[in-house]
Amino acid sequence: MSNRRSALGRGLGALIPGAGNEAPGSVAPRPAPAAPPPIAGARSSDEAAPPQLAVADIDPNPEQPRRHFDVEQLSELAGSIARHGVLQPVVVRRVGDRYELIMGERRWRATQRAGLKTIPAVIADVEPRDRLELAIVENVQRHDLNPIELAHAYRALAQNGATQEEIGERVSKKRSSVANHMRLLELSRDLQQDIEEGRLTMGHAKALLQVGNLERRRHLGDRVIAEKLSVREAEQLGREIAGPVKRSAPRKPRKVIGGALDPSLGPVVEELQRHLQTRVRISGSGSRGKIEIEYFEKEDLDRLVTLLLNAR
Repeated sequence: MSNRRSALGRGLGALIPGAGNEAPGSVAPRPAPAAPPPIAGARSSDEAAPPQLAVADIDPNPEQPRRHFDVEQLSELAGSIARHGVLQPVVVRRVGDRYELIMGERRWRATQRAGLKTIPAVIADVEPRDRLELAIVENVQRHDLNPIELAHAYRALAQNGATQEEIGERVSKKRSSVANHMRLLELSRDLQQDIEEGRLTMGHAKALLQVGNLERRRHLGDRVIAEKLSVREAEQLGREIAGPVKRSAPRKPRKVIGGALDPSLGPVVEELQRHLQTRVRISGSGSRGKIEIEYFEKEDLDRLVTLLLNAR
């Protein structure tokens, strides 16, 4: 991983002075009737208002972690914007002769609904690899993402090479929380939809993940919803359905000569860490050696065991 400072670590205030003190989607009295025309390449400052960009010249963020925008809430925000205008500008990056949203897609969509032709925008120098992090921090700070949206966002960061521990540091969440969210993606799409729509909670999902058989897992999910079972009741049922865990006798560790990593195994370590989302060490050579996989709690061990067994 690069030593550069994470985009998430900078926060919203690095791009919009005072943004952290304003309420999400807040509005202010409409500015002077004659809005300034779009200013190509202009930047905001403490002395000048941000430029007004044409709404039609802005494209959504292709890595926007938020997958669902409530139509009723958008309509309410659009009505408010039509009356009062937009206080907090969106953040965009220049892409050719157009702009790409980094933060503020809800405001941008509501502005379209309100029929306005321009929107205040901060034009930021943001690398494509940073746009996902900035979009995540905006939504995480505002609690705008449901658990499945967070899971997909974390997985996207992981696919860019970040470990679960690094993701947790970037979004100010515990590593175990990141791991638990990413495990949700092991559920079938219909169960994920139940979580997105609030029929199942994170606690229920963890109970379902105890059950390895996919059909039994789906039946348990249906029962939780139909009978409105508590998390504790779902956990008990999950343990009963899963049955006792078979434990194999520990093997005597084999002695490995040489602890230095064979340079040819470096890509193997990186690939294992991306797949398992934890630290991995290999000692020995390409023909004989030892692999060490770190875990931090019982749930993390269960996750790794599931990944390794399902890979057969």
